[in-house]
Amino acid sequence: MKTTSLRRAFSVSAPLLLLACLLLWAAPSQAKVQGITGSSFNLVAKTGYVVTSDGDRFLMWLYANQNAGSSAQYPGPTLIVQQGTPVTIRLTNQLNEKTSIVFPGQRVNATGGTQGLLTREAANGQTVTYTFTPGEPGTYLYRSGTNPDLQVEMGLVGAIIVRPTMGAGYAYNHADSRFDREFLLLITEMDPLIHRLVEFGQRALVDTTTYFATNWFVNGRNWPDNMSEDFVPWLPRQPYKFQPRMHPGEKVLVRSTGAGVELHPFHYHGNNIEVIAVDGRLVSSAPGAGADLAWQVTTRRSVPGQTADVMWTWNARDLGWDIYGHNVTDPMQPGEWEDDHGKPFPVVLPTRDSMTFGPFYSGSPFLGGTGDLPPGDPGLNANAGFFYMWHSHTEKELTSNDIWPGGLVTFMIVEHPNVPLPATPE
Repeated sequence: MKTTSLRRAFSVSAPLLLLACLLLWAAPSQAKVQGITGSSFNLVAKTGYVVTSDGDRFLMWLYANQNAGSSAQYPGPTLIVQQGTPVTIRLTNQLNEKTSIVFPGQRVNATGGTQGLLTREAANGQTVTYTFTPGEPGTYLYRSGTNPDLQVEMGLVGAIIVRPTMGAGYAYNHADSRFDREFLLLITEMDPLIHRLVEFGQRALVDTTTYFATNWFVNGRNWPDNMSEDFVPWLPRQPYKFQPRMHPGEKVLVRSTGAGVELHPFHYHGNNIEVIAVDGRLVSSAPGAGADLAWQVTTRRSVPGQTADVMWTWNARDLGWDIYGHNVTDPMQPGEWEDDHGKPFPVVLPTRDSMTFGPFYSGSPFLGGTGDLPPGDPGLNANAGFFYMWHSHTEKELTSNDIWPGGLVTFMIVEHPNVPLPATPE
């Protein structure tokens, strides 16, 4: 569904969400996905703790980048590689049970350790080496191939991005996949009982057939923590945010990854998304045809084990008012919907010196809290961005263990063209 934007606040589907939003909006945003780039990676499987938005903490089994001090993280380091370039990944196991990695969508050779059901496995202290040459660009998953019903739940999962030979700013080797900004959306869930049993030495009592998730994560964080900056010190095992920002008219690529075991209906306010690829392949009728079978939706199911690349853009079309409040004689801003140029905002705006409106602006029928602002305080939305809620359409997934706020929520922020954002992909 489309929602109406507002000048000094944001548009959402539920007024209660205002209460928690968001003390951290001024954080910068990247134009590219955070991760480690190269062709040779040294990973370690080890234990660590993550925190949840309800103030709890849980034991996890995590991948770590050995070349960066072996800091375990959830999800594992995002591996960014190049199409056609051979990749080597070495896994050293520091867990007390065998583990491994599988790479769906890749043809992998493995050496070291012992042969398991799906691939070579490393016992405690052992190293297994995996090699493959990514033949197709796109978004992929990597995860444990040993007792995955338990080990993926415990945190042994991550994403791989294969850059195309076509070059920067493209997800695939076709013009249909050009983007200005990209973001990783990796969804997982958690059954706290399993983690408690493992932590307290009751591994034999774990029964994954009775799995019941009560915590949900985007890039390893619950909302609102996923809107904090990457690598904030208070989330040492959860380095990746999901805080998309853009300028009007830009094309945003969302690399959606179902890394857990449940379906999640993820909803994008503000505009339709266009699904251009699934599981690392353009939805194409024939080679070279591009994403001619792409489809548009507002809610897409995140399927376990599946990846999808979706495009989202926004230009204020059909709002009925000028989002930047230009005079008719002002030049157009890049990406703006010109038919509404010069049309007034349909409410009474405060004067420049008014101190009667709260930090989110409440001088309109839209959301916002009343109250005085200190002199010189720009409020919590200092750039006057337009906020669109992106979230799960399963209500319980907006909590952490039934405590709100939490879960699968974030906000897309559409910033004024004059607001600096990081450079587009190099």
